[in-house]
Amino acid sequence: MNFFLELLKVIGLSFYYLLESLVFLIIPKRKKSVAGEIVLITGAGSGIGRLLSIKFARLGATLVLWDINEEGLKETSKLAEENGAVRVQSYICDCSKRQEVYRVADQVKKEVGDVSILINNAGIVTGKRFIDCPDSLMEKTMEVNILAHFWTYKAFLPAMMASNHGHLVSIASSAGLIGVNRLADYCASKFAAVGFAESIGLEMRDLGKTGIKTTIVCPYFINTGM
Repeated sequence: MNFFLELLKVIGLSFYYLLESLVFLIIPKRKKSVAGEIVLITGAGSGIGRLLSIKFARLGATLVLWDINEEGLKETSKLAEENGAVRVQSYICDCSKRQEVYRVADQVKKEVGDVSILINNAGIVTGKRFIDCPDSLMEKTMEVNILAHFWTYKAFLPAMMASNHGHLVSIASSAGLIGVNRLADYCASKFAAVGFAESIGLEMRDLGKTGIKTTIVCPYFINTGM
């Protein structure tokens, strides 16, 4: 019975978002300019993070790129510059480590300025059955996929609130909307990411910080890798 209700909920939400997309297709929203904005993208060394970096480079944003993979980060920085980035600053950062996030965040503030668009994209997936998944991997999944969001928000949200200007973007997953076989820990982390981002959005609204926007992206299968 519970599964049936959850299925109806997902179908209902899917229908709502489809209808919303059709409305925006007919009556497009005015596109937001990101020229001159300082955009921080975690997990920028590959996959969606790299694609986002290239896109924001073309739109005239100042890029702050974080990743744990130095070679991947260098390649993304090179591609961003080739695609017209105004400025690119890259930093090695393990987003699963709270103190490292705070340390690198302080460095960003000193060297680049206050981040106005924060994109939490870094993520990992184990793809193992729950019983077979080592505890250490499950802990790492939660640290990267959700706890890192806590630390980056703590680091950069206060400046956004002070200026009532900013945008918080969470790259979650369709696995944050419905459970998936062999992805118990991943689904848990992505459900948490969706709930966290929604709650922060409501909190900003309650505080009258209408200039701070939130966006939750829930991709399905992608062919870019993690």
